[in-house]
Amino acid sequence: MKRIAIVVLDSVGVGALPDAHLYGDEGSNTLGHVAKALGGLKMPNAAKLGIGNIIPIEGVSPTQEPQGAWGKMAEVSKGKDTTTGHWELAGLTLKAPFPTYPNGFPPEVMEAFEAKIGRQTLGNYPASGTAIIEELGAEHLRTGFPIVYTSADSVFQIAAHEEIVPLDTLYAWCKLARDLLQGEHAVGRVIARPFLGEVGQFKRTANRKDYSLAPFQATVLDALQEKDIPVYGVGKISDIFAGRGLSESFPTKSNQAGVDRVVELLGSKQEDCLIFANLVDFDMVWGHRNDPEGYGRGLEAFDERLPELLAGLGSDDLLFIVADHGCDPTFPGTDHTREYVPLLVAGPNVDSVDLGVRHSFADVAKTVADFFAIEYETVGVSFLPSLGVK
Repeated sequence: MKRIAIVVLDSVGVGALPDAHLYGDEGSNTLGHVAKALGGLKMPNAAKLGIGNIIPIEGVSPTQEPQGAWGKMAEVSKGKDTTTGHWELAGLTLKAPFPTYPNGFPPEVMEAFEAKIGRQTLGNYPASGTAIIEELGAEHLRTGFPIVYTSADSVFQIAAHEEIVPLDTLYAWCKLARDLLQGEHAVGRVIARPFLGEVGQFKRTANRKDYSLAPFQATVLDALQEKDIPVYGVGKISDIFAGRGLSESFPTKSNQAGVDRVVELLGSKQEDCLIFANLVDFDMVWGHRNDPEGYGRGLEAFDERLPELLAGLGSDDLLFIVADHGCDPTFPGTDHTREYVPLLVAGPNVDSVDLGVRHSFADVAKTVADFFAIEYETVGVSFLPSLGVK
């Protein structure tokens, strides 16, 4: 039995990439700034794996002999969104970014969408998700018109009160939007953003759902499937890959539920397989809401669960802890930040080794292919030989 579990700490970046100035993100550092804002983080388990060796982290000292491999990865794809980051982790890189709409979506998009759903819309401008429901929530309650908005990322977001627009209806509208937004308007994701509450007390619920483009080239997930090696998606992985390359999907509504599911799968799937999990709270709950305190407590809560993940590994298994982009909650604005991401690799037979600065997230995909001895072409370079495993 040989298994890999990849846990994506959504948005936990570790410092601005060299081209961050092109995105307005020069000086961003999600993990470093969160630690500083809290006066230090308590992450003793991640420290043992070498997270403090990647960058300076207040409260987390470097370790002389980490119990695993450590490094950081640069993103070669253009963009800084969830889909781009996850696709590159799976081996697919983008030469051009997904389209963005700093002035809102053009009339041909909005008129076609409104015709499909049979009603008008509100908004249609870039905004924070929490701010726009406060701005337009009362009118939404009065009219039943959905709130459409975007951000600096390539997203078409639809917010609606669950008692005004049933979830099934909201999800159906998102599917219509996904079908509509193709070609030049092929945004990375259409996102359902349901909320509840009253005017002045609106709160987004955990019933968010993402509708991504299907990958336009094969990922390592597809390559594994072709060789009958199961791939289990946890959290929003299925949404990000439009269900492609997955044997089974396990949606979750929180970081803790995601860790629970990974631990459960490590206990139940006694076969060669890949477990691919996304822990979204860092990004959705704390990063976009400029909440370094919550972000830091979330990191510490994940750290407390690390021993369970490590205990679930068999003798030949590997655990990868990575991220997909940054979302520095101390940085101006509420959008993702263009950053390096951490790379921690643990397992009973993993050597203590510095993996350095990897030139692409796709190194993860190539390492997965190498580990399972399958053919998969990507720009990534395998770091398996450096791990000391066979």
